[in-house]
Amino acid sequence: TEPVVLPPDATVAEALARIRDSDLSPSLAAQVYVVRAPFETPTGKYLGVAHFQRLLREPPATLVSGIIDTELEPIGPDAPLESVTRYFAAYNLVALPVIDEGGHLLGAVTVDDVIDHMLPENWREHDDQDAGVSHGG
Repeated sequence: TEPVVLPPDATVAEALARIRDSDLSPSLAAQVYVVRAPFETPTGKYLGVAHFQRLLREPPATLVSGIIDTELEPIGPDAPLESVTRYFAAYNLVALPVIDEGGHLLGAVTVDDVIDHMLPENWREHDDQDAGVSHGG
């Protein structure tokens, strides 16, 4: 998944403008990934994430580099699904950065991605009633 990537000198206002994009899934809009140039994946060095909730609490001119979360452990591209799933569950996450061995951001895995991999390939083809969905009436 292509995350929202920003340089460390981007402002909170710029970050909020980027995550307001209606084409972004809610899980991708939950945080921005702060990296050094280049800003296309694979990026320069991954620095951390700025969470949506934190962005809302800060003055618009604040630099994202001052509010990044460096505690969120990124995962590698070969992380097994079970490990990723446990990480999401243990920390109530909606997205995780994926970095290579050199510390470059490769992308992000979202909770939506994890659920899609856990379900059978043809799950979208099942009738809504298979899932117990009621449309009223």
